[in-house]
Amino acid sequence: MRESTNRRFRRKRRFIKQLLCLASAALMLSGGSALSREKDFTGLTIEELMGIQVTSVSKKIRNLSDSAAAIFVITNDDLKHAGVTSIAEALRMVPGLTVARIDANKWAVNSRSATSRFSSKLLVLMDGRSVYTPSFSGVYWEVQDTLLEDVERIEVIRGPGATLWGANAVNGVINIITKHSADTLGGLVSMGGGNRESAFASLRYGFRLGEGTYGRWYAKAFERDEFSFEAGGDANDDWNMARSGFRMDTNAADADSFTLQGDIYSGNIDQSIELATPVFPYSHTVDDDAKATGGNLLGRWRHTLSPASSFTLQVYYDTTHRKEAFADERRDSFDLDFQHEIALGKRHDLLWGARYRTTRDNFSTGLAAELSPRSRRDDLFSLFFQDEIMIVDNQVWLTLGSKFEHNDYTGYEVQPSARILFTPRSSHKFWAAISRAVRTPSRLERDARVICMIFPMPPDMIPVEVPLVGNPDFDSEELMAYEIGYRFLWSRDLSIDLSGFYNDYDNLNVFSQGALIATPDTLEQPYYFSNASSTRTYGGEVALAWQATKNLKLNLAYGFLDSDMEKNKQAGREPRHQVSLRTAIKLRNDLDLDLWLRHVDKVTVIQLDSPTGLYGVNAYTTLDLRLAWRPVQGMEVSLVGQNLLDSSHMEFIQEDFTIPTEVKSGIYGKITCRF
Repeated sequence: MRESTNRRFRRKRRFIKQLLCLASAALMLSGGSALSREKDFTGLTIEELMGIQVTSVSKKIRNLSDSAAAIFVITNDDLKHAGVTSIAEALRMVPGLTVARIDANKWAVNSRSATSRFSSKLLVLMDGRSVYTPSFSGVYWEVQDTLLEDVERIEVIRGPGATLWGANAVNGVINIITKHSADTLGGLVSMGGGNRESAFASLRYGFRLGEGTYGRWYAKAFERDEFSFEAGGDANDDWNMARSGFRMDTNAADADSFTLQGDIYSGNIDQSIELATPVFPYSHTVDDDAKATGGNLLGRWRHTLSPASSFTLQVYYDTTHRKEAFADERRDSFDLDFQHEIALGKRHDLLWGARYRTTRDNFSTGLAAELSPRSRRDDLFSLFFQDEIMIVDNQVWLTLGSKFEHNDYTGYEVQPSARILFTPRSSHKFWAAISRAVRTPSRLERDARVICMIFPMPPDMIPVEVPLVGNPDFDSEELMAYEIGYRFLWSRDLSIDLSGFYNDYDNLNVFSQGALIATPDTLEQPYYFSNASSTRTYGGEVALAWQATKNLKLNLAYGFLDSDMEKNKQAGREPRHQVSLRTAIKLRNDLDLDLWLRHVDKVTVIQLDSPTGLYGVNAYTTLDLRLAWRPVQGMEVSLVGQNLLDSSHMEFIQEDFTIPTEVKSGIYGKITCRF
């Protein structure tokens, strides 16, 4: 225990030095600079917000209200008023999206389905770069970070996006889009701390490099305190992370634009994990100091061939290294993507593209997991076509398309969709869609062996080892999705967005029990991944935005989700009801008060090493408050309280290894200066 305390003290001391260096750099850069220029959404009406341009639905620019999909946009202004400190927290605003915090540094996020930390059917992108890992078909949310002040918007599609984005965009697509560097000129410094957000600091400086060429650089670091176990005691899940990055945008000529950007990060992620052992008491707790490092570099070229034709070429490289007690993984990925948009006459808008992705991993054997082979390279080839057809002038559009992919696990996959948009009046938008999507196998499901638990078997008390074993014949999981939606702009100050869905899943993963195997020292009861389940989910979502008065804005989000998953004893139970109410009050021109009330229904979570395999989590309600004061131009001082209705509550538990942990209430202060 003393060694662990000393290690954490040394880490905190190094982190404080990082913050001081960052603060010094900020002060040096701040002298004599002009006030920064940034795009601002605060003055937009509800009508103008519905006209925000989005790209995730059709891979081309469309107004939010004209998108034939269940899409929700989180603006930079939403991020600021919510007082969130991570992207995962911000996603709680989205109706139909389940976001649960597992401990201080882990989240479970999913759309329209049962959630887990390793939610396998949700595709996440950062400026078009996929952060979805093929290791377990999911996202490490704790390392998906950037300077939140640089995020222009987060586009969230509930429902399939596989026709354009490919396999694994089954339940939804989240696209985090950062600002053009021309919109972040000048400097920004932000610092703060509290009882959970122990300390944080960030610095960004944007500059003009020449005619039509702009750039920016940022750095940020934070230290976050630990939560507590449900049974009591500190959870040893405090963590810190440092990150830096840049972006450059240029318009070299009227027909060409280029973007080059990149990031690097490094952090320590503490966790207490429960691992199996072959001797009494057959499990032991490990205080694990996990480490995560990585970096990426992305380039994008857009060229206009004619007023009716343009293409985009994007290439990126991504590298990660994650070392934990139960696994040590290195991964390098390269991605090349091309798309071409061309208008064919007045009624056809054709979009087509091709993609090549290669990824290579290397795993070192951990205390609980091993993969065979230890290193593997996987290649993905894909081609897509989409035609947006205007059936009735400016009233009815039909969009038909399909993705054709080849992967090294299941071979060829076809993922078609059809969408229709009907606008009888400019304030009324109806849409419907039918789509097929697949989720291809992960490395874990094909090649892994994970020891979930060991228990004694009476009467001789022989240890029985329960491994989860990969299946080389594991196939893709499939979805047929049926969706409808309606958007109504009641007035310039009130909008309503309704959506409904019915999802039919097939070939879903369950764990099939194998034959008992006798070894010299133990018995082995293996379980294998298998495509032996199907299920149905259905539900709906409501998003309401109302500018009640000049100084009062309300955002209501509600999601309902039901299914027949209870027939599958290995599946958890999703929250049936979720409600979010955000209120932004301008007390004075220089003083804001923001309230965020949320309620999440009870859930049942898979936990492989529990006696029943399931764990119940009670419903909970939370309240966040933010008070912000701008004493002078370019400066804002804010105080944020989170989870204020109780001292702690449980939201989720990871499928395996982690110990039930409660989320604690917190308060932090922050000062932001722009120059």
